[in-house]
Amino acid sequence: MAVAGEAKGERRVRSHRATRAAILDAARRVATRNGARNLSLRATAAEAGFAPAALYGYFRNKDELLLALASDDLSAIARAMRVAIEQPDAISPFAAASSAALALLQQTETIAAAAAALRHCAGKSESERIFNGRLISALNALSRATGQIPQSRAAQVDVVLLAAALTGLAVFARSGRLSALGFGTDELVRRLDAKYSESAKKQS
Repeated sequence: MAVAGEAKGERRVRSHRATRAAILDAARRVATRNGARNLSLRATAAEAGFAPAALYGYFRNKDELLLALASDDLSAIARAMRVAIEQPDAISPFAAASSAALALLQQTETIAAAAAALRHCAGKSESERIFNGRLISALNALSRATGQIPQSRAAQVDVVLLAAALTGLAVFARSGRLSALGFGTDELVRRLDAKYSESAKKQS
């Protein structure tokens, strides 16, 4: 009897995960089509073929849904940075990781849109906890690319500043402002790499 109960519980967990994944896939299609800031539970439910009320068993509101998408994107960015710095032709690990992160950041607006969602979910949701964990993972991947272990407060601040710079560059690139100003991301990443390397040498 216990074995049958455990099997039933496992099936329930698998079903829940599969449905959640289907909802997130639908939400990403809606976000890609309409923009992440225009994401809604109703549109996501329609895309997934569910009744709107069914989504509340997985996400309490639009903000939690958006944070879940942004969390997945942070994981993808962290993975891309780790892969980039392992490439044999990567002249600079930081430049390789930064270029990989920028390429993904330019493809999605979920992380930028998550800023407003975080204000509404602050301190009270599992979605925020997961987002924070994925953010730390991405920051660790970026730190690894710099070749420094962020044990000191100053080193941790440096990594956050570098992440903020890359995120800002992605916003500029997505809006077309970089090209309008006559800049390319490769040029700016090389400059950022040179500046950071110079600063790191002075501190060592």
